[in-house]
Amino acid sequence: MRKNFWRLSGRGIGVALAASWIALAAPQYAQAQVTAFKQAVAESAAREDGIAAFYRARNFEPIWTGAGADHQARRAALIEALDMAGAHGLPVGRYDDRVLMNQMRAARTARDMGAVEVALSRAFLQFAHDIQTGVLEPGRVIPAIKREVPKRPDDELLQAMADGDPRQVMRSLAPQSPEYTRLMRAKMMMEKQMQRGGWGATVNASKLEPGQSGAAVVALRDRLIAMGYLRATASAVYDDAMKAAVEAFQADNGLEVDGVAGSSTLKEINVSLQQRLQSVLVAMERERWINLPEGLGKRHIRVNLTDFTAKIIDDDKVTFETRSVIGAGSYDRQTPEFSDVMEHMVINPSWYVPRSIIVKEYLPLLRRNPGAVGHLEITDSRGRRVNRGRGFSQYSASSFPFSMRQPPGPRNALGTVKFMFPNKYNIYLHDTPAKNLFSREVRAYSHGCIRLNDPHDFAYALLARQTADPKGFFQARLRSGAETKVDLEQDVPVHLIYRTAFTTAKGQTNFRRDIYGRDARIWQALRGAGVALTGQQS
Repeated sequence: MRKNFWRLSGRGIGVALAASWIALAAPQYAQAQVTAFKQAVAESAAREDGIAAFYRARNFEPIWTGAGADHQARRAALIEALDMAGAHGLPVGRYDDRVLMNQMRAARTARDMGAVEVALSRAFLQFAHDIQTGVLEPGRVIPAIKREVPKRPDDELLQAMADGDPRQVMRSLAPQSPEYTRLMRAKMMMEKQMQRGGWGATVNASKLEPGQSGAAVVALRDRLIAMGYLRATASAVYDDAMKAAVEAFQADNGLEVDGVAGSSTLKEINVSLQQRLQSVLVAMERERWINLPEGLGKRHIRVNLTDFTAKIIDDDKVTFETRSVIGAGSYDRQTPEFSDVMEHMVINPSWYVPRSIIVKEYLPLLRRNPGAVGHLEITDSRGRRVNRGRGFSQYSASSFPFSMRQPPGPRNALGTVKFMFPNKYNIYLHDTPAKNLFSREVRAYSHGCIRLNDPHDFAYALLARQTADPKGFFQARLRSGAETKVDLEQDVPVHLIYRTAFTTAKGQTNFRRDIYGRDARIWQALRGAGVALTGQQS
């Protein structure tokens, strides 16, 4: 009375049920078999609330294991998608369709069929969550990543598959951002280059300049050609074409652009293709972490910590950009990663000194000399000025009861303006009197907040949406000297990200130093989860 339930086509890309065993069974047993199938689905799904809720809502009817064309299309779309996991830098071993195939072939009873139904839903959800919002839980890998991934509910994903075109649903799972698409393209091109032998020999030199020749210049030439910065040439001289190629490489790697291959430039040129590919795979995972259902915002602020820049993005185009200084490299000063919403700016701000800075830096000075850090006011819990004459030697880090504030003024640590997106990490963007730091290549010096090189122009760009004369509006309040809060009429999402690999609409993939060592740890976690490089390192 039984027939083969499953028909396989090609390499198992499409899995089709030849006919539902329920329909093929003798009529007198049909109801019992339906009941057994549904009971098996209920039992198999009981451990996962989302799957259980989905099947309860549809009276445990299948979406994968029926005989109809819609069920067949879902199975085929799932298997096809699983076969593409590697293209997305996902751990291919998690989605071994052979396990599913074997379970399908082995199904003999209604209960077996119910177990297969739930197994297919589990496989779909595993893949859907991984490709949509990431393989890793970022905070578990790097505590400084204060970001909850926007994981979609299981029942919502299953319902989308039940209602929509299966292939279209599968295609919609991955981030739809131009950045993700370009990173996928960069991954594919780098894998092909690895198969061709990589970027060639490293450059054995401490410095190379225009006009030089020799073996090291030839190695530099060959590496620049393989990277796509220089057209194929037989020239063994550091000529104008090579100088232009070095300048382009420097720009794409956040280096000083001077056309001279100095120690910093050669260090980056000698980074292996394998390591660069790892950075791209990490960037793809990071892009999945911010794959918000509502998007990043038509207008949003993006601060890439590794790039030391802050940008205003309007409709996926950069409309304002300025250099930034971020938290120093020590663990307690690193800038965290998170997203929030900017609500207002404060012109002529006071600096309310964070407790951590008070007890770690200023209290030891005050214990020795009550008149130290005289530019700061010391206040009690009611805001009253504290008499320094009584001294502070009796206080410890845990018992010091006072707050500290620097009033507005030209030497204020926050400069002339701060931009607030209230958060529990006490991180914000602000001006600074220490302008000399912005000329440095690596700009990690703050206690965690983000200093801007052009804060006034940044303010004008934000205010342009709500006043006809943003510069005049801002400068009038600045000249008053009074601390002034200015609300933004429309809140602006802020995303503090960390990308050692990112793309531009035109040109090469950009790379930056892993200043906090975060991406190296994320790569190790991805590798531990089963993500692997494709191709061979030369």
